[in-house]
Amino acid sequence: MRRMLVHKQKDWLQIAVVDNNRLHEFYMEKNEDAGQLVGSVYKGKVINVLPGMQAAFVDIGLTKNAFLYIDDVLHPHLERQSKEKPQINQLLTAGQELIVQVMKEPLGGKGARVTTHYSLPGRFLVYMPAADYIGVSKKVIGEAERLRMRGIGEQIRFPGEGVIMRTAAIGESSDSLQHDVQFLRELWQGIEARGKSASAPALLHREADLVHRLVRDLLTVEMDELWIDDRTAYLQTEALMKQMAPAMLPRLRLFEKQGQAGLFQHYRINEQLHEAFERRVRLGCGGDLVWDQTEALTVIDVNTGKFVGTSNLEDTVFRTNLEAAEQIARLLRIRDVGGIIIVDFIDMEKEEHRDEVMQLLERLVRADRTKCQVVGWTRLGLLEITRKKVREQTTSPVI
Repeated sequence: MRRMLVHKQKDWLQIAVVDNNRLHEFYMEKNEDAGQLVGSVYKGKVINVLPGMQAAFVDIGLTKNAFLYIDDVLHPHLERQSKEKPQINQLLTAGQELIVQVMKEPLGGKGARVTTHYSLPGRFLVYMPAADYIGVSKKVIGEAERLRMRGIGEQIRFPGEGVIMRTAAIGESSDSLQHDVQFLRELWQGIEARGKSASAPALLHREADLVHRLVRDLLTVEMDELWIDDRTAYLQTEALMKQMAPAMLPRLRLFEKQGQAGLFQHYRINEQLHEAFERRVRLGCGGDLVWDQTEALTVIDVNTGKFVGTSNLEDTVFRTNLEAAEQIARLLRIRDVGGIIIVDFIDMEKEEHRDEVMQLLERLVRADRTKCQVVGWTRLGLLEITRKKVREQTTSPVI
């Protein structure tokens, strides 16, 4: 049974995704936030251009100027780019105004990273007004369905536009996808119209709030139930589902507090969150993971702990590492860890065991909604992983 649990806690809205009551994903956002910065569109003004860095700083009205890299100025379709990359001062000049979209939140002392590769996510597809290509999510399995999606994409896009078919589009009719792309096309046309009249810096479009994003991005046919413990959020979600996913409405539930037990208490979410954010995380076999965070990377140390196994040392180590890999993939999502991750697995003598641990981790991170890549073993026997960092890491939940 796969459930999504939406809990309003003081000034925060929290979302937990559980499978058979085990926590797999966790999101939180302040109630007063109109939405995350990533995905928001601004009209900005170029403050200075740095040819040596092939980048520019753009004032979009935030505390720190945004960073625009050369690759995010060139055409989004690689085949439309010239073989030799031009100098950024050939494309941008100080004082120039342009529309940009936030792709990374401000992190630490750095400003937001922005792009001119605009994309607007819908229920079934992502609309890219100037990309000029068709894409299909890698999670869509089956060549026949992939070809069907591509065919519909060619039918519903205008020349020069791009679309990426999401997994939610599996089995959807051409009419549904046409409606989705038309809504997003009109949304972009409105952004462009506001951009023509606005004076930089100006916000042209803010990414949707957490409740809207959960309906758009997380509510799939694999989700058996959606529970919400706040009536206002419930009614808001119900209205969104009627518009975006009417077939899913029977799965929506309003949670009424049962005695002293709230929604997260009822499903043991608080207990699981507390365990997930500890520095030392126990494994079911008796081993443990020790997490250390630095500014540049996250280091995870795997220990056998109390697990002594039943046969030989290599088998004990291998079984501990397999369980550690499964837990690490899960906790990377829950903690929303970004950047470089180094895992110090327990040394394994057999090469096939090392391969199995790495292959297991590669399979597990494919389910991550944030881009995550298992790079491989270093010469020192450490496993290197990278995970896209788009916002500050969640240090601890509000319990």
